[in-house]
Amino acid sequence: MWWEVTVDRAEVAIETGALRSRGAGRIFRALRNRNYRLFWTGSFLSNIGTWMQSVAQGWLVLQLSNSPFWLGFVGFAGSLPVLVFSLIGGVVADLFDRRRLLLLTQTGLMLLALGLGTLTELRIVTVGHIVTIALFSGVMTALTLPTYQAIVRDLVGPEDLMNAIALNSIQFNLSRVIGPTLAGFAVGAIGVAGCFYLNAVSFLALIFALRRIRLPQMSAPPKTNSLWEGFLEGVAYVRAQGRILRLLAIVAAISLFGLPYITLLPVFARDILHCGATGLGYLMAASGLGAVLGAVVLARLGDFRSKGTLAVLGGITFGLSTFGFALSRTFGLSLFFLFVDGWAMVSSAAVVNTLLQTHVSSHVRGRVMSLYTLSFMGLMPVGNLMMGSLAEWIGAPWALAIGGLI
Repeated sequence: MWWEVTVDRAEVAIETGALRSRGAGRIFRALRNRNYRLFWTGSFLSNIGTWMQSVAQGWLVLQLSNSPFWLGFVGFAGSLPVLVFSLIGGVVADLFDRRRLLLLTQTGLMLLALGLGTLTELRIVTVGHIVTIALFSGVMTALTLPTYQAIVRDLVGPEDLMNAIALNSIQFNLSRVIGPTLAGFAVGAIGVAGCFYLNAVSFLALIFALRRIRLPQMSAPPKTNSLWEGFLEGVAYVRAQGRILRLLAIVAAISLFGLPYITLLPVFARDILHCGATGLGYLMAASGLGAVLGAVVLARLGDFRSKGTLAVLGGITFGLSTFGFALSRTFGLSLFFLFVDGWAMVSSAAVVNTLLQTHVSSHVRGRVMSLYTLSFMGLMPVGNLMMGSLAEWIGAPWALAIGGLI
């Protein structure tokens, strides 16, 4: 078909063009793998659409309710299933074909985005509809994330795993910058419903990539009598591996006590640094830029030694820079600390991700990565609630400073 010829030509162009440079070839080494190149490109385009929907959805909630509470509740509804169902998602990722499972969840997310766009276009959408769709999207995401993490090693093998995980961080953080920017233009040009439709279309990129991916034949996973038995097997495996528990503790501490700085940024922009909405944008961009550059450095390093040392140092640096930002009263210094925050967070989390996938057996990789998802993303709502309550009591700077030290 014509689109297959186009993709094949693009793949040849990538191999013979951009990757010809030695430096670029080292940074983007995992993209030499056709399967991973398709997966990375599809994920990048899909994530841009997801960020566009996130911005448009928040704008729509404010239009319908004029309530910050409902804005926060919709976000909570979308993230709560990650806390509740990610462990189940890990069991499913080990017991079923990962590529087909991703095809199923991405199709489900596409239909939910299409449904939200239709309700908005017909002017019958309510906050209740948005909460319900956010909740179902969260369930799909909870099932997706462990599989998404576990399939990377299937795509590239152990030798390019560190590079592939770093490249995933690059595309995710770039989409975090590009998606909201495009949404700002799209809401004015084609309306909120148009953003939801564009997100639905963006899922086709990843679905198309997954259909073209051909994975090597894997050994059949051990049979279990139930999801519960599979879950207990995964828990027993992790409990027997002290190294895994220590790695998970690093990302859990970052998620609970450090990452809530993102939620508290509007308070710092308005009340502490007095830089307004424009300054808030710069503060968020500084963190995103640090995350992108941190991922680029990891991609350049590749399969280096002393990964455990970097994971620990990254976590410590993240805590200290969060503490420094909490006490800063200068806009420029605050930008610097947030840049370091983004860099250190990605460095630590990506290395922990690599170590987990390197040192666990293939038949339990999905379950271990579901614990990583739970520790890193599932605990974020808990951390936001905890640090937000502490900030209400003693003020945002002191709350964040204590979190950084912890």
